[in-house]
Amino acid sequence: MSKHYYIGLMSGTSMDGVDAVLVDFTDDKITLVDTHTEPLPSHQLSGLQRLCQSGSDEINRMGILDRSVGKLFAQAVEGLLTKSGIDRHQIMAIGSHGQTVRHMPNLELGFTLQIGDPNTIAALTGIDVIADFRRKDIALGGQGAPLVPAFHQELFARTGHQRMILNIGGISNITYLPGDASAVIGFDNGPGNTLIDTWIKQVQGEAFDKDGAWAASGETDEQLLKQMLSHSYFSLSAPKSTGRELFNQAWLEQQTADFGYLHEADIQSTLLDLTCHSIANDCLKLTDKAELYVCGGGAFNTELLSRLAKLLPGYQVHTTASLGIAPQWVEGIAFAWLAMRHKLGLPGNLPAVTGASRETVLGGLFPGN
Repeated sequence: MSKHYYIGLMSGTSMDGVDAVLVDFTDDKITLVDTHTEPLPSHQLSGLQRLCQSGSDEINRMGILDRSVGKLFAQAVEGLLTKSGIDRHQIMAIGSHGQTVRHMPNLELGFTLQIGDPNTIAALTGIDVIADFRRKDIALGGQGAPLVPAFHQELFARTGHQRMILNIGGISNITYLPGDASAVIGFDNGPGNTLIDTWIKQVQGEAFDKDGAWAASGETDEQLLKQMLSHSYFSLSAPKSTGRELFNQAWLEQQTADFGYLHEADIQSTLLDLTCHSIANDCLKLTDKAELYVCGGGAFNTELLSRLAKLLPGYQVHTTASLGIAPQWVEGIAFAWLAMRHKLGLPGNLPAVTGASRETVLGGLFPGN
């Protein structure tokens, strides 16, 4: 029996590396075969962070980074193939999310932009690439995000089970699977890891707060927390999506400007509570009890999960490992799944989630030959 192998490539808002997953979709089953993470070189990280904010010479910088990130994605594919031992000719397609550098869906002519040139990936690997998944949804009046709820519905929905799938990357997003014929709901909650990572990088030079230990050593300032939660984004109704364009270091500096008397660990604790409270508030608007399954990098922050569980006493809080998929690979599998949907001519978006006028096949094909 021939296998239906696809590769998913994901680099999220946290910009901590490129995740590559090899997935088998034979007989409508979703089997994770192998995984690989390609680290993001420091020079590329700094270039991407600069590109996420307006600045001079943007077109030239974007063009160069588009190619270099495409080469990095191709390296991730090669690392995955070497590790798995699967011949590249057995791969039906690569689904590449790309690296988001702008997400502005609410302008009069909204747009979203992911770089990591799919032509470069296809040329270097010799494998068909499906990429540019978000812009068709925006062309149809949608937010272009989040796209993973359609995959969450396919993989995790169970009749009679109210489930929340919470992805905590740089930005956190949630999918509500009501367990009946009701429409799936999904949207971006707000900052996930992006602000807590930004603050510990600025103060301690660390990439992230391991296990939330630094946040746990501080005390949350209720006044600062209340001020940050008063931002208009948190009161918006779905569909909604956001990114580094809103929740970034400049916003953090603005919010903390009048709180210079706080200990640095107290600010970290408050930022962690911003993530937890914004998630919990959104969850409780939907239902007061559910099974909550966390994926993404935030799933490994034990302090975050502990605080979230306290804010959601009617919820059972787990990671997606309890459902058979390790938290760090869920989004990569989702983009392999979206590539498979494209190949089969099937829609990949949920209009009830993104606000698009209709379902549509997502992505464009970039042949490997």
